[in-house]
Amino acid sequence: MTITTTPTPTPIATPTATPRTKGLWLIPTGLILLATIPIVSGSARLTQLSGGPEILPEAARFTESPLPVILHIVSATIFSVVGAFQFLPGLRQGRRSWHKMAGRVLIPAGLLVALTGLWMASFSALPAGDGPLLHVIRLVFGTYMIVSIALAVRAIVRRQFVAHGAWMTRAYALGVAAGTQALFLIPGSIIFGSAHELSRAIAIGAAWLVNLGVAELVIRRRARRAVQRLGR
Repeated sequence: MTITTTPTPTPIATPTATPRTKGLWLIPTGLILLATIPIVSGSARLTQLSGGPEILPEAARFTESPLPVILHIVSATIFSVVGAFQFLPGLRQGRRSWHKMAGRVLIPAGLLVALTGLWMASFSALPAGDGPLLHVIRLVFGTYMIVSIALAVRAIVRRQFVAHGAWMTRAYALGVAAGTQALFLIPGSIIFGSAHELSRAIAIGAAWLVNLGVAELVIRRRARRAVQRLGR
């Protein structure tokens, strides 16, 4: 008598997230956390401008010309939160990927962030502690953000994807610097007071430089990985 045995079915392997994939999600999480301080303060300012309770101290620079302030807060929030997910490689796949659709929103949002920032720095009533040096610093970095976005657009039109990613990374670093600036301003405010012009200028300028430095590290790391993939 022949005994037949039923073969044990091979279990189907279910895809699981690798440690590297899980680690990638720390990037947008960290970027959004960095932007939390300006997002919360901006939301409070919008509430106040819309007739809500006075959550933050009254400031003439916001009440005299509220439109640029509102545009700046809304566009900066979109740019910070949506842009954080552009660093996930998995969202770049496909002809109608998240990366492409989000980019069509991020480019005008980033330009609005820079242009309204320049407008407020040049034409609104500046608070105590914002001296001529800080004004120049804001003009330099605001202009550089506009140039970065313009070069990113030119690169994508020419299908130069690596250059596009590099310039948008620089623009994003400049656009989310408000969170870094809030952290950098704390030591100077404790030591010299919140209205000390030189310490404020140094802290805000240093925050922009640090963000740009991190952006350059990210860009170089991408370039090294691209070279390694080509060499395989």
